[in-house]
Amino acid sequence: MNNTMDVGAGSSSVDRLVRPSLLGHQSARMKSEVWLTPPEILRALGPFDLDPCAPAVRPWEMARDHISPPADGLAAEWWGRVWLNPPFGTKAAAWLRKMKTHGNGIALIPARTETAMFYESVWRGGDAVCFLKGRPHFYRVDGTRAPFNSGAPICLVAYGLDNVEALERSALGVVVRWANTGAERR
Repeated sequence: MNNTMDVGAGSSSVDRLVRPSLLGHQSARMKSEVWLTPPEILRALGPFDLDPCAPAVRPWEMARDHISPPADGLAAEWWGRVWLNPPFGTKAAAWLRKMKTHGNGIALIPARTETAMFYESVWRGGDAVCFLKGRPHFYRVDGTRAPFNSGAPICLVAYGLDNVEALERSALGVVVRWANTGAERR
């Protein structure tokens, strides 16, 4: 079964209808901002060169290189294929803008397709979205799996055609692709 769909670029007439952020629907039990990506997701996507918002303490590597606090991964220069699991909430839009500009990597975000952030940096900047099967359980920095799931649907956004292909090979969910032009990345 082919889990890929091709769709056209979104219309700007719906911009005024979208919500401004990713807030809401996350589990109230997820009191920390530091949650690690499940290792099975990373394995399915292949190796990454950089994780610019990695926790300082981690039981496994998300990428070959990491930028961790107190360094500012958002202000730093990014290189290579980037893995991005940004802090969910009000700061996520800035991280996705930077990923859109960088143009090479995969971001893990809530599947809030109606938000202004999603329209700006996903529909008008990404190349594909993988809507994950089920709701993943994230991990604590000590490597223990959270006993509850994410509390919201999660998606992976590909920036660059090699990353679209990685999503399609991963079998992590349904992949939706569309055609963005270079002008949409600015």
